[in-house]
Amino acid sequence: MKRLRARLADLDRRRRHRSTARAMLRLNPEPESWLDVGTGEAHFPAEAKALFPYTSFDGLDTTTAVLVAREAERLEEAYLGTPAAPHLTRALTARYDVISVLKPVAELGAVLTFLRPGGHVLVETEGATDALRGELEAAHCTILPPTRHPALDRLSRTTRVIARRQSQSQSSAP
Repeated sequence: MKRLRARLADLDRRRRHRSTARAMLRLNPEPESWLDVGTGEAHFPAEAKALFPYTSFDGLDTTTAVLVAREAERLEEAYLGTPAAPHLTRALTARYDVISVLKPVAELGAVLTFLRPGGHVLVETEGATDALRGELEAAHCTILPPTRHPALDRLSRTTRVIARRQSQSQSSAP
């Protein structure tokens, strides 16, 4: 019975990851680079790679699981630390077309500095999204309309928010 539960949990996780990756497909069908924040063993990038075969997936995590994921070739690059770490800020600023945050992260502002102008951030959160939306808008991101049917949002444990970072000319316009 435990094996069956584990198998079903794995299938559910894979289905959720594919659905999350598919949400980005219509917005940016071929991003050059994608950073998964809080990636752990990089199960999400492994699933997303099927939809984005030419995209370079990198991962950031506070645990050494990210290094294991790189060794298993689920990631191109693995970064160990927090998004606000100075060495990561210098190395990753404006480097990514897409950033996914599937687990809550305290330093969302730091994460957004890694996003190129015109790039997309995909955040999944449990609970209220008002503070998240406010933080994204304060960082010059435009919240995009939901990509899944509202009924699916009601059935899901998480809410998905996708935003596009404004280009320099858009953010400096009056």
